[in-house]
Amino acid sequence: MSSGSSKDEFRSGFVCFVGRPNTGKSTLTNAMVGQKIAITSSRPQTTRHTIRGIVHREHAQLILVDTPGLHRPRTLLGQRLNDLVRDTYSEVDVIAVCIPADEKIGPGDRWIVQQVKQMAPKTTLLGVVTKIDKVGRDQVAQQLVAVSELLGPEADVVPVSAVKGEQVEVLVDVIASKMPEGPAFYPDGELTDEPEETLMAELIREAALEGVRDELPHSLAVVIEEILPREENEDLLDVHALLYVERPSQKAIVIGKRGTRLKEVGTAARKQIEHILGTRIYLHLHVKVAKDWQRDPKQLGKLGF
Repeated sequence: MSSGSSKDEFRSGFVCFVGRPNTGKSTLTNAMVGQKIAITSSRPQTTRHTIRGIVHREHAQLILVDTPGLHRPRTLLGQRLNDLVRDTYSEVDVIAVCIPADEKIGPGDRWIVQQVKQMAPKTTLLGVVTKIDKVGRDQVAQQLVAVSELLGPEADVVPVSAVKGEQVEVLVDVIASKMPEGPAFYPDGELTDEPEETLMAELIREAALEGVRDELPHSLAVVIEEILPREENEDLLDVHALLYVERPSQKAIVIGKRGTRLKEVGTAARKQIEHILGTRIYLHLHVKVAKDWQRDPKQLGKLGF
Protein backbone atom coordinates (compact mmCIF):
# COMPACT_ATOMS: atom_id res chain seq x y z
CA MET A 1 0.00 0.00 0.00
CA SER A 2 1.56 3.28 -1.07
CA SER A 3 1.56 6.29 1.23
CA GLY A 4 -0.61 8.20 -1.24
CA SER A 5 -3.50 5.80 -0.76
CA SER A 6 -4.67 7.55 2.39
CA LYS A 7 -6.39 10.13 0.17
CA ASP A 8 -8.21 7.58 -1.99
CA GLU A 9 -10.63 6.61 0.76
CA PHE A 10 -12.83 9.26 2.36
CA ARG A 11 -12.02 9.66 6.05
CA SER A 12 -13.98 11.36 8.79
CA GLY A 13 -13.73 11.72 12.51
CA PHE A 14 -13.44 13.92 15.56
CA VAL A 15 -10.43 15.91 16.69
CA CYS A 16 -9.91 17.95 19.81
CA PHE A 17 -7.30 20.71 20.30
CA VAL A 18 -5.87 20.94 23.78
CA GLY A 19 -3.27 23.20 25.31
CA ARG A 20 -2.73 25.95 27.81
CA PRO A 21 -4.78 29.13 27.42
CA ASN A 22 -3.67 31.36 24.53
CA THR A 23 -1.84 28.64 22.64
CA GLY A 24 -3.85 29.44 19.51
CA LYS A 25 -6.46 26.67 19.64
CA SER A 26 -9.48 28.74 18.67
CA THR A 27 -7.59 30.69 16.01
CA LEU A 28 -6.50 27.39 14.50
CA THR A 29 -10.08 26.09 14.56
CA ASN A 30 -11.24 29.17 12.69
CA ALA A 31 -8.38 28.94 10.16
CA MET A 32 -9.21 25.30 9.37
CA VAL A 33 -12.95 25.84 9.11
CA GLY A 34 -12.51 29.06 7.19
CA GLN A 35 -14.98 31.09 9.23
CA LYS A 36 -15.09 32.48 12.72
CA ILE A 37 -16.94 30.01 14.89
CA ALA A 38 -14.84 29.36 17.98
CA ILE A 39 -14.61 32.35 20.22
CA THR A 40 -11.07 33.65 20.48
CA SER A 41 -10.03 35.78 23.38
CA SER A 42 -6.73 36.51 25.02
CA ARG A 43 -8.17 35.36 28.30
CA PRO A 44 -8.14 31.86 29.75
CA GLN A 45 -11.39 29.92 30.06
CA THR A 46 -13.53 31.75 27.57
CA THR A 47 -14.65 28.63 25.75
CA ARG A 48 -17.49 27.05 27.71
CA HIS A 49 -19.31 24.98 25.15
CA THR A 50 -18.25 22.11 22.98
CA ILE A 51 -18.34 24.09 19.77
CA ARG A 52 -17.70 21.84 16.84
CA GLY A 53 -16.15 23.35 13.79
CA ILE A 54 -16.55 21.24 10.67
CA VAL A 55 -13.72 21.09 8.15
CA HIS A 56 -14.88 19.95 4.71
CA ARG A 57 -12.27 18.71 2.24
CA GLU A 58 -12.55 16.50 -0.86
CA HIS A 59 -10.94 13.56 0.88
CA ALA A 60 -12.04 14.08 4.47
CA GLN A 61 -14.31 15.70 6.99
CA LEU A 62 -12.88 16.67 10.35
CA ILE A 63 -15.15 17.63 13.21
CA LEU A 64 -13.29 19.90 15.60
CA VAL A 65 -14.47 19.60 19.16
CA ASP A 66 -13.52 22.63 21.18
CA THR A 67 -13.58 21.60 24.83
CA PRO A 68 -13.47 23.96 27.76
CA GLY A 69 -9.87 23.99 28.95
CA LEU A 70 -8.70 21.43 31.45
CA HIS A 71 -8.05 23.01 34.79
CA ARG A 72 -7.95 22.18 38.44
CA PRO A 73 -11.57 22.70 39.50
CA ARG A 74 -12.27 25.17 42.31
CA THR A 75 -16.02 25.56 41.93
CA LEU A 76 -18.96 23.38 41.02
CA LEU A 77 -18.83 24.89 37.54
CA GLY A 78 -15.15 23.93 37.30
CA GLN A 79 -16.00 20.35 38.20
CA ARG A 80 -18.76 20.19 35.59
CA LEU A 81 -16.46 21.57 32.93
CA ASN A 82 -13.82 18.98 33.76
CA ASP A 83 -16.37 16.15 33.55
CA LEU A 84 -17.37 17.47 30.14
CA VAL A 85 -13.73 17.44 29.08
CA ARG A 86 -13.21 13.88 30.26
CA ASP A 87 -16.22 12.68 28.26
CA THR A 88 -15.05 14.51 25.17
CA TYR A 89 -11.50 13.13 25.25
CA SER A 90 -12.58 9.53 25.32
CA GLU A 91 -14.88 10.04 22.33
CA VAL A 92 -12.56 11.72 19.80
CA ASP A 93 -10.26 10.04 17.25
CA VAL A 94 -7.34 12.46 17.56
CA ILE A 95 -6.18 14.78 20.33
CA ALA A 96 -3.92 17.56 19.06
CA VAL A 97 -1.74 19.16 21.73
CA CYS A 98 -1.04 22.82 20.88
CA ILE A 99 2.18 24.39 22.11
CA PRO A 100 3.32 27.81 20.86
CA ALA A 101 6.71 28.16 19.15
CA ASP A 102 7.56 31.27 21.14
CA GLU A 103 7.28 29.82 24.66
CA LYS A 104 9.29 27.13 26.36
CA ILE A 105 7.44 23.95 27.35
CA GLY A 106 6.40 24.39 30.98
CA PRO A 107 4.71 22.52 33.83
CA GLY A 108 1.26 23.50 32.48
CA ASP A 109 1.96 21.74 29.17
CA ARG A 110 3.30 18.65 30.93
CA TRP A 111 0.27 18.52 33.21
CA ILE A 112 -2.13 18.67 30.24
CA VAL A 113 -0.28 15.91 28.36
CA GLN A 114 -0.28 13.75 31.49
CA GLN A 115 -4.05 14.32 31.99
CA VAL A 116 -4.80 13.51 28.36
CA LYS A 117 -2.78 10.30 28.47
CA GLN A 118 -4.60 9.24 31.64
CA MET A 119 -8.10 10.13 30.41
CA ALA A 120 -7.75 8.78 26.88
CA PRO A 121 -4.88 6.32 26.71
CA LYS A 122 -6.06 4.80 23.41
CA THR A 123 -6.63 8.06 21.52
CA THR A 124 -4.08 9.10 18.86
CA LEU A 125 -1.95 12.04 20.02
CA LEU A 126 -0.60 14.69 17.69
CA GLY A 127 1.63 17.69 18.42
CA VAL A 128 0.97 21.11 16.91
CA VAL A 129 3.58 23.84 17.26
CA THR A 130 1.57 27.05 16.81
CA LYS A 131 2.55 30.67 16.14
CA ILE A 132 5.60 29.78 14.03
CA ASP A 133 5.39 33.24 12.44
CA LYS A 134 6.62 34.72 15.73
CA VAL A 135 10.07 33.10 15.79
CA GLY A 136 12.94 32.12 13.51
CA ARG A 137 13.43 28.71 11.88
CA ASP A 138 15.98 27.50 14.42
CA GLN A 139 13.60 28.11 17.30
CA VAL A 140 10.79 26.32 15.44
CA ALA A 141 13.08 23.33 14.88
CA GLN A 142 14.06 23.23 18.57
CA GLN A 143 10.43 23.38 19.63
CA LEU A 144 9.48 20.55 17.25
CA VAL A 145 12.11 18.36 18.90
CA ALA A 146 11.00 19.37 22.40
CA VAL A 147 7.32 18.66 21.66
CA SER A 148 8.23 15.34 20.09
CA GLU A 149 10.11 14.36 23.26
CA LEU A 150 7.16 15.46 25.40
CA LEU A 151 4.57 13.41 23.48
CA GLY A 152 6.66 10.35 22.66
CA PRO A 153 7.96 8.76 19.45
CA GLU A 154 4.55 7.66 18.08
CA ALA A 155 3.18 11.20 17.85
CA ASP A 156 3.63 13.31 14.71
CA VAL A 157 4.36 16.99 15.25
CA VAL A 158 3.26 19.69 12.79
CA PRO A 159 4.33 23.37 12.83
CA VAL A 160 1.65 25.94 11.85
CA SER A 161 0.80 29.62 11.80
CA ALA A 162 -2.98 29.97 11.86
CA VAL A 163 -2.74 33.76 11.56
CA LYS A 164 -0.64 33.56 8.38
CA GLY A 165 -2.33 30.39 7.11
CA GLU A 166 1.03 28.60 6.90
CA GLN A 167 0.92 24.80 7.02
CA VAL A 168 -2.78 24.77 7.92
CA GLU A 169 -3.58 22.44 5.01
CA VAL A 170 -0.66 20.20 5.93
CA LEU A 171 -2.16 19.87 9.40
CA VAL A 172 -5.59 19.09 7.90
CA ASP A 173 -4.01 16.30 5.82
CA VAL A 174 -2.06 14.85 8.75
CA ILE A 175 -5.15 14.79 10.97
CA ALA A 176 -7.24 13.31 8.13
CA SER A 177 -4.71 10.51 7.62
CA LYS A 178 -5.25 9.42 11.24
CA MET A 179 -9.04 9.28 10.93
CA PRO A 180 -10.99 6.10 10.28
CA GLU A 181 -12.38 5.55 6.79
CA GLY A 182 -16.04 6.41 6.62
CA PRO A 183 -18.66 8.80 5.25
CA ALA A 184 -19.10 12.46 6.16
CA PHE A 185 -21.11 13.09 9.32
CA TYR A 186 -22.47 16.47 8.20
CA PRO A 187 -23.70 17.84 4.88
CA ASP A 188 -21.23 20.05 3.03
CA GLY A 189 -21.72 23.70 3.88
CA GLU A 190 -22.45 23.20 7.56
CA LEU A 191 -19.71 24.74 9.66
CA THR A 192 -20.88 23.86 13.15
CA ASP A 193 -23.57 21.77 14.79
CA GLU A 194 -24.04 24.25 17.63
CA PRO A 195 -27.55 25.63 17.83
CA GLU A 196 -27.55 29.24 16.69
CA GLU A 197 -28.51 30.49 20.15
CA THR A 198 -25.35 28.98 21.64
CA LEU A 199 -23.18 30.66 19.03
CA MET A 200 -24.96 33.98 19.57
CA ALA A 201 -24.49 33.73 23.32
CA GLU A 202 -20.80 32.90 22.91
CA LEU A 203 -20.22 35.84 20.56
CA ILE A 204 -21.97 38.25 22.93
CA ARG A 205 -19.92 36.84 25.79
CA GLU A 206 -16.71 37.29 23.81
CA ALA A 207 -17.57 40.90 22.98
CA ALA A 208 -18.39 41.62 26.63
CA LEU A 209 -15.05 40.17 27.81
CA GLU A 210 -12.94 42.06 25.28
CA GLY A 211 -10.65 44.51 27.03
CA VAL A 212 -12.12 44.04 30.50
CA ARG A 213 -9.97 43.55 33.55
CA ASP A 214 -9.61 40.07 35.01
CA GLU A 215 -12.52 40.20 37.41
CA LEU A 216 -15.14 39.19 34.86
CA PRO A 217 -14.34 36.06 32.82
CA HIS A 218 -15.75 33.30 34.98
CA SER A 219 -18.55 35.45 36.31
CA LEU A 220 -20.22 36.19 33.01
CA ALA A 221 -22.93 34.01 31.49
CA VAL A 222 -25.11 34.93 28.53
CA VAL A 223 -28.58 33.52 27.92
CA ILE A 224 -30.56 34.18 24.74
CA GLU A 225 -34.13 34.78 25.91
CA GLU A 226 -35.90 34.96 22.59
CA ILE A 227 -35.43 35.53 18.89
CA LEU A 228 -38.37 37.12 17.08
CA PRO A 229 -38.76 38.21 13.47
CA ARG A 230 -40.04 41.80 13.16
CA GLU A 231 -43.67 41.85 12.10
CA GLU A 232 -43.24 44.66 9.60
CA ASN A 233 -39.87 43.39 8.36
CA GLU A 234 -39.38 39.62 8.19
CA ASP A 235 -35.67 40.02 7.32
CA LEU A 236 -34.90 41.67 10.65
CA LEU A 237 -34.60 39.57 13.80
CA ASP A 238 -34.99 40.94 17.31
CA VAL A 239 -32.62 39.07 19.62
CA HIS A 240 -33.12 39.52 23.37
CA ALA A 241 -30.14 38.46 25.51
CA LEU A 242 -29.47 38.53 29.24
CA LEU A 243 -25.93 38.94 30.55
CA TYR A 244 -25.62 37.51 34.05
CA VAL A 245 -22.88 38.64 36.44
CA GLU A 246 -22.32 37.77 40.09
CA ARG A 247 -21.96 41.23 41.68
CA PRO A 248 -23.36 44.74 41.18
CA SER A 249 -19.80 46.05 40.70
CA GLN A 250 -19.42 43.73 37.69
CA LYS A 251 -22.74 44.92 36.32
CA ALA A 252 -21.36 48.47 36.35
CA ILE A 253 -18.25 47.32 34.43
CA VAL A 254 -20.28 45.58 31.71
CA ILE A 255 -22.64 48.51 31.24
CA GLY A 256 -19.92 51.19 31.39
CA LYS A 257 -20.30 54.92 31.81
CA ARG A 258 -23.79 55.95 30.66
CA GLY A 259 -24.15 52.57 28.96
CA THR A 260 -21.35 53.20 26.46
CA ARG A 261 -19.64 49.88 27.03
CA LEU A 262 -22.80 47.80 26.62
CA LYS A 263 -23.47 49.68 23.36
CA GLU A 264 -19.99 48.75 22.08
CA VAL A 265 -20.56 45.13 23.10
CA GLY A 266 -23.86 45.12 21.21
CA THR A 267 -22.32 46.57 18.06
CA ALA A 268 -19.37 44.15 18.03
CA ALA A 269 -21.53 41.08 18.73
CA ARG A 270 -24.20 42.13 16.23
CA LYS A 271 -21.69 42.28 13.35
CA GLN A 272 -20.39 38.79 14.14
CA ILE A 273 -23.86 37.31 14.53
CA GLU A 274 -25.14 38.88 11.32
CA HIS A 275 -22.13 37.44 9.51
CA ILE A 276 -22.97 33.94 10.74
CA LEU A 277 -26.75 34.12 10.26
CA GLY A 278 -26.61 36.05 7.00
CA THR A 279 -29.48 38.25 8.19
CA ARG A 280 -29.87 41.60 9.95
CA ILE A 281 -30.53 41.55 13.68
CA TYR A 282 -31.34 44.01 16.43
CA LEU A 283 -29.70 43.10 19.74
CA HIS A 284 -31.42 43.91 23.02
CA LEU A 285 -28.93 43.39 25.84
CA HIS A 286 -29.82 43.46 29.53
CA VAL A 287 -27.43 42.90 32.43
CA LYS A 288 -28.64 41.12 35.57
CA VAL A 289 -26.98 40.15 38.84
CA ALA A 290 -27.34 36.48 39.82
CA LYS A 291 -25.47 36.27 43.10
CA ASP A 292 -22.70 33.61 43.13
CA TRP A 293 -24.28 31.66 40.27
CA GLN A 294 -21.16 29.55 39.73
CA ARG A 295 -21.58 27.84 43.09
CA ASP A 296 -25.31 27.30 42.94
CA PRO A 297 -26.49 24.09 41.19
CA LYS A 298 -29.98 25.51 40.57
CA GLN A 299 -28.66 28.64 38.88
CA LEU A 300 -26.05 26.66 36.93
CA GLY A 301 -28.83 24.53 35.49
CA LYS A 302 -30.87 27.60 34.59
CA LEU A 303 -27.89 29.14 32.77
CA GLY A 304 -27.33 26.02 30.73
CA PHE A 305 -24.49 24.25 32.56
